[in-house]
Amino acid sequence: MSTEPSHLDARLVPAAESHLVELMTWFADRESTALWGGPHFRHPFTEATFREDAYWGRMPALALVGPGGELLAFGQFYLRAGRCQLARLAVSPARRRQGLGARLVREIVAEGCRRLAVDECSLFVATANEPATRLYRKLGFAEAPLPEGESLIENAFYMTAPLSVVAG
Repeated sequence: MSTEPSHLDARLVPAAESHLVELMTWFADRESTALWGGPHFRHPFTEATFREDAYWGRMPALALVGPGGELLAFGQFYLRAGRCQLARLAVSPARRRQGLGARLVREIVAEGCRRLAVDECSLFVATANEPATRLYRKLGFAEAPLPEGESLIENAFYMTAPLSVVAG
């Protein structure tokens, strides 16, 4: 029997300073950093530049943690064009392919839409990030035109979904 905690034991909490330090270890190179944080996220990074580029403390940040408080997944959200925009979603490299990504997205969508009083969500995903794109499509996201006046991030899809579909 595995001693690994099930994702069912995880809970969503506000991200803490200790999570920032752990999160930094998940991105060892420029490519993984850009897939997660976007093309303008600096790499190599320092704690100061990571904090700045992740808008730490300026944007709601949530952590999916295990029973012992270990960081399993992380994500942020903010209001963009009348939707709950998801940002910088990541699952611990050691915990991928265990259903945590879907759990993280559903919980952040529910919490973000509740806090922002909206019923739709959106996100950008790098075209090269095939696992994330598959997950978002499975959760009900679809490619959509950008809101008027906005410009697309290079090499990324803009996707939207109604809260009722994602939160299920």
